Amino acid sequence: MERSGEVRWENPVSVELSCGVGPVHVVLEPPDPVLLDCHLGATEAPLNITWLRDGVVLSESEAIQLLPNGSLLVLPSSRDVEGAYSCLSGSSFGALTSRTVTLQLASLSRFLQDPEPQVVPESGTARFECHVDGLPTPSITWEKDQAPLPVPTEPDDAPRYVTLPNGVLQILGVSKEDEGLYRCVASNSVRKRYSQDASLTVTPGTPEESEVVITAPPRDLTVVLGQPAVLECMAQGQPKPFVSWSRQDGRPIATDVVVLATNLVIPDTHSHHAGVYVCRANKPKTREFVSASAEIRVLAPPIILEPPESRALSRANTARFVCNSSGDPAPVLHWLKNGEPVQWSARVKTQGPSVLLINQLGLEDAGYYQCIASNSLGTACATAKLLVIVKQGLPSPPRRLQATPHSSTSALLTWDPPESNSDQVIGFSIHYQRATGSDNMEYQFAVNNDTTEFHVKELQPHTAYTFYMVAYSPMGASHPSQSVTVEMLEDVPSAPPQLSLLSTSPTEIRVMWLPLSLQLSRGAITRYRIDYRTLEQAEDVFSVEVGGNETQATLKDLKPNHTYQLRMAAGTRAGFSQPSEWAIHHTPKLTQVLFAPTELKVRAKMRSLHVTWQPPPNPTQITGYKLAYREVDVEEPANEETPVADAHQIRLRKRVKHYEITGLAPDRLYEVKVWACNKQTEGYPAVWKGRTEKFTDRVRPPDYLPPLPPSSVKAHANSSTSIWLRWEKPPFSNVRIITYTIRCSPAGTRNASLVSYYTSTSQEILLGALKPFTRYELAVQSNGISMGGPFSGTVEESTLADRPSSPPTDLQLSAIDPFSVLVSWRPPLEPNGIIVSYRMLYSGNLSQPEYLWTNLSHDGSVTSTEVLGLMSGTRYYFKMGACTEVGVGPFSSIKDVHTPSKTYELDINAVTGIIVGVCLGLLCILLCMCVSFRNGKSREASGGLEPSALSSQYRRGAHPVSTAVSDCTDCHELETLMPPLTHEPALPLTEPNEQQSLMSSVGAADDPAEPKLTWNGSVRRDWTNRITRYRDTIIEDSPSLINGPREVPVNENSMNGHEERLHSLGSNRVEAEVIVHSELSEAVDGVQSDTDLSLGSPVSQGPSYGEEAPPQPPTTHLPESRPPSPPVSNHTLGVLSNHNGPLESNGPYQVTVGGDKLEGMGLTNGFHSPESLRPGRESLENGDYRLCPKRKALSQPGLPLSPPAFATSGLVQSTSGAHGYLCP
Repeated sequence: MERSGEVRWENPVSVELSCGVGPVHVVLEPPDPVLLDCHLGATEAPLNITWLRDGVVLSESEAIQLLPNGSLLVLPSSRDVEGAYSCLSGSSFGALTSRTVTLQLASLSRFLQDPEPQVVPESGTARFECHVDGLPTPSITWEKDQAPLPVPTEPDDAPRYVTLPNGVLQILGVSKEDEGLYRCVASNSVRKRYSQDASLTVTPGTPEESEVVITAPPRDLTVVLGQPAVLECMAQGQPKPFVSWSRQDGRPIATDVVVLATNLVIPDTHSHHAGVYVCRANKPKTREFVSASAEIRVLAPPIILEPPESRALSRANTARFVCNSSGDPAPVLHWLKNGEPVQWSARVKTQGPSVLLINQLGLEDAGYYQCIASNSLGTACATAKLLVIVKQGLPSPPRRLQATPHSSTSALLTWDPPESNSDQVIGFSIHYQRATGSDNMEYQFAVNNDTTEFHVKELQPHTAYTFYMVAYSPMGASHPSQSVTVEMLEDVPSAPPQLSLLSTSPTEIRVMWLPLSLQLSRGAITRYRIDYRTLEQAEDVFSVEVGGNETQATLKDLKPNHTYQLRMAAGTRAGFSQPSEWAIHHTPKLTQVLFAPTELKVRAKMRSLHVTWQPPPNPTQITGYKLAYREVDVEEPANEETPVADAHQIRLRKRVKHYEITGLAPDRLYEVKVWACNKQTEGYPAVWKGRTEKFTDRVRPPDYLPPLPPSSVKAHANSSTSIWLRWEKPPFSNVRIITYTIRCSPAGTRNASLVSYYTSTSQEILLGALKPFTRYELAVQSNGISMGGPFSGTVEESTLADRPSSPPTDLQLSAIDPFSVLVSWRPPLEPNGIIVSYRMLYSGNLSQPEYLWTNLSHDGSVTSTEVLGLMSGTRYYFKMGACTEVGVGPFSSIKDVHTPSKTYELDINAVTGIIVGVCLGLLCILLCMCVSFRNGKSREASGGLEPSALSSQYRRGAHPVSTAVSDCTDCHELETLMPPLTHEPALPLTEPNEQQSLMSSVGAADDPAEPKLTWNGSVRRDWTNRITRYRDTIIEDSPSLINGPREVPVNENSMNGHEERLHSLGSNRVEAEVIVHSELSEAVDGVQSDTDLSLGSPVSQGPSYGEEAPPQPPTTHLPESRPPSPPVSNHTLGVLSNHNGPLESNGPYQVTVGGDKLEGMGLTNGFHSPESLRPGRESLENGDYRLCPKRKALSQPGLPLSPPAFATSGLVQSTSGAHGYLCP
C-alpha cells in the first residue's frame, strides 16, 4: 500500500477492527508492517474516522501513518508503536467505536531458567527444563553435545526423548550412551537463543525393589483459550510403575487430549478442558499407588452471546436492549451511545448490567448503542441501532407548563393546550420525579383532555420535583414539553428529637439528641428549644434555644441533688414541632463519685430500642454498666436515683457501649437508664425517655392472654449471607396475630449487641446481611395487636460457605538458597468457609499480567512451603489467596524476595567422607595383603611342595612315589590341566573363560584334526611351576569314593555350585589352588554340548559359584556304533563298587550322558573320561596302581572339545580309596 506516493509496502499484515469477533492481540514481526482497517458495519458511509491508542486520540508519526481511506499503517520500527488501538467512526446518524486490539513488537527474552545438571541411575528417567518468554511464542528444541537429539532407527520404536511444549525434555530409560551435554534452543521470528549446557551423568542402577515416588508432579495451570497445556507426571520405582490419568469430577478425559509418555498434553485448550486432573502411579501387581493432582483453568477473552437488536420505535415508547456476554475472568459490561458512555437518568437506566431501558423515547434518543464487554484478555462489542419514528399529524407538546407549590405535600400544575392538532388530543400524561439524587423513580399520571390543571399530591415537604407533560392523539404521542422544577414548602417537623440526659457535675445536665431524618424534619431545622423545670416548682418553666446544627447542650447553674423535668422541640421556618414528653433527671449529690455515662443515645423502633453511650469522665474507676428500662405513664411522678422495682435490669461489661432492648410494644412510652458501677458503689444514671414507633392499626384490644408461639419452625440456608425461615401459625390462639418477630443471633453468643430482630407479616422471611459460614440460632414470636407472646424454641442453621473476604495474613518470604524460597503465611481473618487450598502466584516480572504468573496450589492445612526451581540472583514477587469450596478470595498485597547469587563452595562434609572412604579402602587392601602373605608362609612351612619339585603326578601321604610314574606319558593327572606347548600355528585369540583357562580338551593330543587350546608362546614349557602349592588332605578308611557313576539330577535349587555338591559326596579330597598368569589362544568356534553327567558335576561352560544354572539345550545322543568294551578287571570293579556299593553285574559299567549310557568310560580326577579303561592296571613301586584308558579318543560328533570344568572356585578335588591313579 502506498501513501503520498513515497513508501510502498508489499505484504502488510491486515487486521480489521470491527465490533464483532476478531483478534485481540497482534504481534508486529519485522519487517512487515500492520494495516489496521476500521470497518464498523454502519449503513451510512463514515464521514470521519478517529484513531485512538490507549484511549487517547492518536497523532501521525514516522512509524504511524494515516492512509487516505482511513486505514492506519503501523511500522515495526520501535516500541513506541505498542499499545491498545481502537477506531471511532462517525456518520450523519451517529458514531461507533470498535473493539480494542493490542499491538506488541515481536521479541525473545533471555532464558529465565536454564537446564540444571542431572545425575540419574541407569534405566531411570532424566528431566531437563528451560523457560523463555517471547512473542510470538517461541518453539523449543533440544540438542545433545550441540547436535540434534537422535531419532529412533526403527519406526516402531517408542521415542526415548520426549520434548514437551512447556520447555521440558524427558529422557526415558537412560543408559551410558545418553551421557553428554544438553542445551535448550528457543527460536521465533526474531532470533534464536541457546541456553547453558547441562550435563547428564548416568550411574549404575540398583535392581533392588523401591517404593513408587512421583518425581515431577503436575502443576496448576492457567492457560489462555487456544494455547497448549501440559501436565507432567514422572514417577520412579522398582519395578517401573504404571501411570494413569483421570478427572477428579469423574468425567471422561476429552478425546483431543494426547498422552505423551506419562504426560498429558492438550494441543488446543478449550473451556471443556478446565478442571482438576489426577495422575496416579501404580506399583505393578500390587494395590500400592501414589497420586498427585493439578487444576487447569482456561482463561477466555470476552464474547457476546446475545447481542442487542436494532429497533425502530415511535416516540414516547420504551426501548429495551439486552446484551449477554461470557468470558473468564467474568467480563464487565458497559454501554455506549454514539461512541460515548450513556448518560444515566430516571428515564435512561439499566435493569441489571445486561439490560438497558429507555423510557419516553424522543428524537434525541436515536443513534447507535453498543455494549462493550471487557476483561484482562481483551474486549468484545455488539451494536444496535435505535430509530425513533415520528408520524405526521401528531399534536405538538403542551405549552407554558407551570408548577406551583400548593402546600408542603402538593403542587398545582397548569398548562395550555398544544399549538397544533390540539383537536386530536385524547389525553395527557404527567411525569415527575425528584430533582436531586440518583436512581430516582419516575411517576406518571394520565389526565383527560378536558382540563388544563392538575393537583399532584403525596409529595415530600421541602423536596424539589421535576415535571413534564406529553399530549396523546390516536396517531401517537407528542414531544415532551419543557420540564419545570419546583421545591415543596416546608412544614413543622412531624416528631420531636429523642432526648438523652446525663450529669457531668452536680450542677449541670447535658442534653443530647440525634438529628431528625428528612422524612421527619420536613424542612431545614433552624433551631431547637429545650424546656426544663424542677419538680418542686412545675409552674416555672425555663427555655433555652440552640442552633439547628447542634446535637447537644449543657444546662448549668442547677441545684445539686434535685429532680428536673426536660423536654425538647425542633423548629423549621414553618414553626416548632410538638415538644417531646417530659424527661426526668436527678442531679447528683456533691459527694457522688461515679458520673453518668456520656452521649446516651436511643434509636426507637416499633418494637425495640437501640441504646448507645460513651464512658463517663472517670472511666478508670468503673468495672461495668447497668441498664434498666420500663414502660411509664405520662403522669407518673419522678423516680429516685435508683430504678424502681419493676424495671428490667441488665448488667453489662465495661467494654460494652451499646445494647438492643427488644420485645417492646409499639407507641409506648419507655424510660431507659444507664449507669456505671464498680465493686464499692454505683454511679448516677443517664436517662432517656421516649416512645416507640407507632403501629398502623392503633386499636387497643382488651387484655387477652399473650399469643402462643409459632410451630414447625424450619430454617434453610439460602446463600452465604441469607437464611430462609418458615413457620406455621399456632394450632389454636385466642388472640389475633398481627405480626411475627424473629430473633437471630450467632450460635452460642453471649453478646447482646449481636442479637438482631426482624418483623414479618407472613409466615416466612428471608434473613439477609448474615455472615458467611456462620451458625445462627433462630426463634419466632407471635405478636397480637398490643402484646407479644413468648418466643418459640430455637432452631439452628448455618449459612453457606463463600469465597474468603480477606486474603491470607502475615505473608513472609525468605530465601533458603539461590534456587528456593520459603513462603509462610497465616489463614485469612475472614475465611467464610473451610480453607481447602491456598493459591500462590509468583513471577520474576512484576509488569507481567496475572495469568502469566506461576500458579501453585497447596492444601488448606499447609501454612508454609518451599518454592523450588527458582533462578539465582533474581527478585521474585509473590501474592497469596485462600480458596474455599466456592472459589478463591482476594489476593494479598505483593511481596518480593531476592534469591542470592549462586556461590561455589567446597562441601567439607563430602570431601571428608571421600578421604575417610579412601583411607578405609587402602587399609583393607593392606590387611588383605598381610593375611595372604602370612597364609603363604604358613603353607610353605607346613611341607608344601616347591614349584621346582613338582612332577606330573600326585605325591600322596607317606607313600613314596615311584620314579617310573613320571615316565608314564599317558598319565592324566593335574599336569594334564594344560597341554604342553606346541609348535602349531596359533589360532585367533579370544578372551578365555575360567574353565578354558584351567583345562584342555580331552584327547587333544591324539586327534590333531580337532581344534584345541594352545599357549601364545609367552609361557615356559614347565607350566606346572606356575602352580604355587598343593595341599593334599587324606582321610583314611573312607567309606566310599566320590568318583563313580552315581546319577544325581541337577535341579534349580542347587545354587551353591560344584563345590557344595562335591563336598557332600565324600570326605576324601585333594585341594589344589591354581594361579595361572597367562593368556590363552582363542579356540576355534565349534559345536558345544552341555552333556548332563549323571555324577551331578558341573558341565562345560556352566555357571560359576553362586549363580543360577542357565537352561540346558537338548541332549546330544551318541551314535549306536561303538567299539567293543574290554573286560574290566576285578580291581577296577572293586574301585567302582567302593563308590556306590558293589556293582550289580560283571559287565562293563555305564555312565549316563544326556540319557544314553556310555559303556566302558573311565574316570579321570573325578570326571568321566571319554576313553575306555585299559583291561589291566599298572602297579607302581610304592604299591599303588593306576588305570589307563585306551589311547583312541571318541570321535562322535556332538561331544565337547574339552572336558567339563572341574572347579570354579579354584579347588581341584579328588579321592582315591586305594591310592590309585587314572592315566590318560
